[in-house]
Amino acid sequence: MNLPKNLNLNKNPKTVEQNVNDVSRISQGAGIQGDLFSSTDIRVDGQVAGTLFSEGKVVVGESARLSGKLFATNIDFWGGMDGDIYVKDTLSLKGSSMVNGNIHVRRIQVEMGAQINGSIKMISEQEYDQLVSSMVRREAAPVSKPAARSAEKPFVSHPAPKAPEAAETVQPVS
Repeated sequence: MNLPKNLNLNKNPKTVEQNVNDVSRISQGAGIQGDLFSSTDIRVDGQVAGTLFSEGKVVVGESARLSGKLFATNIDFWGGMDGDIYVKDTLSLKGSSMVNGNIHVRRIQVEMGAQINGSIKMISEQEYDQLVSSMVRREAAPVSKPAARSAEKPFVSHPAPKAPEAAETVQPVS
């Protein structure tokens, strides 16, 4: 997992000034494959395959399906998850939620009907920060720079292929 350098994992989210409209949203019918990092809140009603990281609150709707890892300060969870969840403060699992994975959390609330197929480990805020830091170091892949272009072999751009012309032409109606 490669976190952007401008995310400060040690700051208190209550001190960050946020506009009520500062919410990233993945609507129902939308899907993301890859990692999403946000310093603001996230609402998910679609699908995410990868790592989802928020310095704020994540709300996972009933139609949402996530696979991978989920990191947030607080989470309200109604949907489905295949993977591990890491919460700095409070996780609220609603009655329709299903988690197939391990949960690392400071505080948890579980409604009747919620399903958890994995373990729950209670952690402190400091342990959360250490977990996030160690995950970043362990999963960070080295970024390789592209090879320099040789002056002998200049870059050649090829034009895009043209679309085939239609076999029939439309005649105007008289």
